[in-house]
Amino acid sequence: MSSTEGASRVVEQTTGRANAPACNELSDRSRSKDLNRSLSKGKGTTARKLGRGFMKNQPPMPVNSDPSMDRQVLLDRLAREAYRHGQFTLASGRSSEHYVNCKPVALSGSGLALLSPAMLALVEKEAVEVGGLTLGADPLVSGVAMAAALQGRDLNALIVRKQAKGHGTGAWLEGPLPEAGALVTVLEDVVTTGGSSIQAVNQIKEAGYSVQRVITIVDREEGGQEAMDQAGLQLVSLFRLSEVAAKARELDQ
Repeated sequence: MSSTEGASRVVEQTTGRANAPACNELSDRSRSKDLNRSLSKGKGTTARKLGRGFMKNQPPMPVNSDPSMDRQVLLDRLAREAYRHGQFTLASGRSSEHYVNCKPVALSGSGLALLSPAMLALVEKEAVEVGGLTLGADPLVSGVAMAAALQGRDLNALIVRKQAKGHGTGAWLEGPLPEAGALVTVLEDVVTTGGSSIQAVNQIKEAGYSVQRVITIVDREEGGQEAMDQAGLQLVSLFRLSEVAAKARELDQ
């Protein structure tokens, strides 16, 4: 079977139309256009499996929207999907009535599409890489690096391991390594005491790079700022915990 005949049969199975002769190139093109129109309108077997029905519960993707509007949408997403009120024990061992887990937002396509340009806007112009401690920073560094590429900026991503790789090179850092002394911006999902961020900073510095700024989605306002000041680092947050908690209360009314 030729590739043209195979394509014609795929079109026939998806659109329910009779396939044209393999030699009729214009007809094949016409059917291909029909297929694209069918998918865009939510028709056909493929569209039913992968189109509107599959995505109907997903939040809409931001498209060329005002950054200030994106910020409000992101705050709403965090309040709904990342924040919980109750009694919780945090990773630091502290007890708190506020729990924030940004992963449901950061690991969704539409959520990462909001977070990436917002965090990129806070990265120093001189920085050549963004890095962060696995696991919370993994989608963030990847998303920001891609957002930078879409804007024509050369900015790569580093993932900092919690312990050195147990085989091969025994590396602490994963990703394309910059030149010695290069500036790296550290990304974090939530800062509480600042311990995990400073751990990432120390590993990046030990590898021979410079770090001046930590960017987080949410600052829990529980000592992270003071810890960064003592470490000689600048902490920049998209949101404070008080903002997210207030938005959650507003949505509950």
